[in-house]
Amino acid sequence: MIHDRFEEFAAALAPMSALMGLDLGDKTIGVAVSDRMRGVASPLETVRRRKFSLDAARLIEIVTEREIGGIVLGLPRNMDGTEGPRCQSTRAFARNLTRLTELPIGFWDERLSTVAAEKALLEADTTRKRRGQVIDHVAAGYILQGALDRMRFL
Repeated sequence: MIHDRFEEFAAALAPMSALMGLDLGDKTIGVAVSDRMRGVASPLETVRRRKFSLDAARLIEIVTEREIGGIVLGLPRNMDGTEGPRCQSTRAFARNLTRLTELPIGFWDERLSTVAAEKALLEADTTRKRRGQVIDHVAAGYILQGALDRMRFL
């Protein structure tokens, strides 16, 4: 089930279950996962996008392997808070994903998550090539960590 309000998403989660965070891009999907205590988000992998059925199959594999209890999708709002075509695409992805899983799906405002991930990688003196390989799942980690931090105060 898709939850537009984050509080409803958090309430729908089973206790002691890990979460998966996704940073959807045109060419890749960054994936991060949390621990069961929902304290720490860890970047996991970047899925190269091909077509929805193949992309979703890999995500469902991760859900099964990691015993994921909910999915947090980064919602790429415009800087003024409005929703553009990328938000519509993310919402469509979520609707399609609900056909394959009954896990709760929530959205997290991802504005500047990629910028924060890029800054962290630069500070870690990561090479340009390596940054390109990991930026998406590091950004997914920022998205998921933001959601986890918010859940501590609900």
